[in-house]
Amino acid sequence: MSDWYKDAIIYQLHVRAFRDSDGSGTGDFRGMLEKLDYIQELGVNCLWLMPFYPSPLKDDGYDISDYCAVHPDYGTLGDFQEFLNEAHRRGMRVITELVLNHTSDQHPWFRDSRQSPESSCRDWYVWSTTHNRYRQARVIFLDTEVSNWTWDPAADAYYWHRFFSHQPDLNYDNPSVQEAILDVARFWLDRGVDGLRLDAVPYLFEREGTSCENLPETHAFVRRLRRFMDERYGDRMLLAEANQRPEDLCAYFGEGDEFHAAFHFTLMPRMFMAIRREDRQPIVDAVIQTPQAPSTCQWVIFLRNHDELTLEMVTEEERAYMQAEYAREPRMRLHLGIRRRLAPLLDNSRRRIEVLNSLLLSLPGTPSIYYGDEIGMGDNFYLGDRLGVRTPMQWNSDRNAGFSSANRQQLFLPVVVDPEFHYEAVNVEAQQRNPASLLNWMRRVIGIRQRFPVLGRGAVEFLEPANLKVLAYLRTDPETTILCVVNLSRYAQPCELDLRRFSGRKPVELFGNTMFPPIGELPYFLTLGPHSFYWFRLSGP
Repeated sequence: MSDWYKDAIIYQLHVRAFRDSDGSGTGDFRGMLEKLDYIQELGVNCLWLMPFYPSPLKDDGYDISDYCAVHPDYGTLGDFQEFLNEAHRRGMRVITELVLNHTSDQHPWFRDSRQSPESSCRDWYVWSTTHNRYRQARVIFLDTEVSNWTWDPAADAYYWHRFFSHQPDLNYDNPSVQEAILDVARFWLDRGVDGLRLDAVPYLFEREGTSCENLPETHAFVRRLRRFMDERYGDRMLLAEANQRPEDLCAYFGEGDEFHAAFHFTLMPRMFMAIRREDRQPIVDAVIQTPQAPSTCQWVIFLRNHDELTLEMVTEEERAYMQAEYAREPRMRLHLGIRRRLAPLLDNSRRRIEVLNSLLLSLPGTPSIYYGDEIGMGDNFYLGDRLGVRTPMQWNSDRNAGFSSANRQQLFLPVVVDPEFHYEAVNVEAQQRNPASLLNWMRRVIGIRQRFPVLGRGAVEFLEPANLKVLAYLRTDPETTILCVVNLSRYAQPCELDLRRFSGRKPVELFGNTMFPPIGELPYFLTLGPHSFYWFRLSGP
């Protein structure tokens, strides 16, 4: 099997929010097909699709009522297949969601399960006559749920759920549930999807006296799923969504026999912390303290995604600092996080947006970019839950931002009309015409990343300049050495680097292909403008 995911640049998008082809007010696969040229020109090579399955949409599709179909608002299974085939024709891979911890309470399995204790699916979910079981398991959505148990009058019993009460957890102690989930994986892999993102994977099993997270039984099932994929499909990828500390998360790689890749939830908030504190230490500590993954595995790093900027993996002090700096208004906060997009979080500062994207594309791991962040889209935190960061893609300044021809009141969510981020000012069409736009800068920096596989695969070594506002690190493999230098401060900063081991080599700045003075025995001196960075290839012997 190839490790293509190490060279991937992931683009996360929501079918519902990307492009509406039929004037229904909701995005669909036909609309995404229309925009594949745009995605290809951006330079990404892997698409991650949020859930597009039949669902009551109480949790924006993560409450699935049929695993093996397409929500009728988004098109048909044939539309999905056409989209997938066209993406493959363009050399792009496609990852879909496997929400395996829970279903919607409207799923036929659950509807059958609640009928009576003798129903055929009763043991497909976790039922109890008391709500006092598994008391050491934390409640994840503290601001919306008071317990992990909900009483169901029809069943005359409590059912277990780790997330919303309308999302009952499946019972993985039942072999029939495990077989059903393998059948779901087979259904989509047979259609040609290149990877499965497993949502909420730490919570599959429950055991008394434990936190009901990261249990050995969960790892055993992941290994079973991995064997199933490797034996039948070969060149496919399993991606873990597990909001856990690195030591717990790294366990999901196993010995290279569980997940191929996992999201790095600890590094993400510390990038925001570093740029606000103007101090490199949060980033350096997060990377250095990350356990070494097996050689066939990879971390996936990200700045923003469809969820809140989670602060579960930081200390209480760090959480208070982040909320004070990035979420002054209570409406901006959700659960243990901040529901904002990248540009609003960074006060719409182009320099800071570029600096954080430079980190995303040069620190160890596979980068994941959230749709709309490449043009600096805004958000609407007045919408419920996390919908404020899932608004329609802004294509142009026409009605509904070019997303849909529908009556404005038909849109599944309103387009952003905040004065600073209004779709008439922030849209793809306007930025395509402007060579200096954020979109064109993103295309360029992604292109550079694609030219240098060392940025995805190479080793990392942090340098230690005396100036703590400057982050400097080397990305190396046997053929290439890249020097990255980042000013995390809003003011210009000097920097001296000990590069004596590279004496005689010449730093070539990658954006302009500009040759800098050769490295000698003395400390190498650089001056960096406010919130700026350099990427150098060290050429020569």
